[in-house]
Amino acid sequence: MSSAPASILVAEDQADIRELLVLNLRNAGYAVDAVADGAAALARQLERPADLLLLDLMLPALDGLEVCKALRARGSAAPILMLTAKSTELDRVLGLELGADDYLTKPFSLAELLARVKALLRRAELLRAAQQAGAGPARLIRNGELEIEPAKRRVHYRGAEIAFTALEFDLLLHFASHPGLVFSRTQLLDAVWGYSHDGYEHTVTTHINRLRNKLEADPMRPELILTVRGAGYKMREPPR
Repeated sequence: MSSAPASILVAEDQADIRELLVLNLRNAGYAVDAVADGAAALARQLERPADLLLLDLMLPALDGLEVCKALRARGSAAPILMLTAKSTELDRVLGLELGADDYLTKPFSLAELLARVKALLRRAELLRAAQQAGAGPARLIRNGELEIEPAKRRVHYRGAEIAFTALEFDLLLHFASHPGLVFSRTQLLDAVWGYSHDGYEHTVTTHINRLRNKLEADPMRPELILTVRGAGYKMREPPR
């Protein structure tokens, strides 16, 4: 018995782009719904949650940033891929800081879009499956008070369970699996996101900031995920 196709909500106010996205996503086997403004996107996702959102930054009624912020505030963990025609770093970083998982700057290729969609949905499904499965292999990664159960995709820090998005978890697991090793943003993009295109390094920086906000007592003075000036980032080596 085949499982139902993953569902995607497209929020794009330009009709020609919206129709092109819907056509290609349906051809790729997804169940697709589409809206033309941010208020409709927020209402639709709260009423009938899709597995993934394609969210244009510049939407009427509510812009993409406001929709993203509102969904995360209501506890939605569905992956959000932000689409933007703006080229400023500020717009990209704001979207990621408000909870978007990734972004694409227009114009983009449909092949690239489909690759990003597939990767985000795969991570979300792994996280869902691990949470539903309950028991699994007992392998545990420890670094001081940080404990990660890869099979269950669970994280405890200082005795408390901490919730992460699928991408945040994958980034944290990559660091924890290689303590003390320094990774550049390009290396992290390739290893965790699965691509290393120029111009998307801020995706890494913002996700590291999100990890620090959840794990560090003082995110401005991190003790767990460290910046190596001029080289990249690393997780501290486990205390002896």
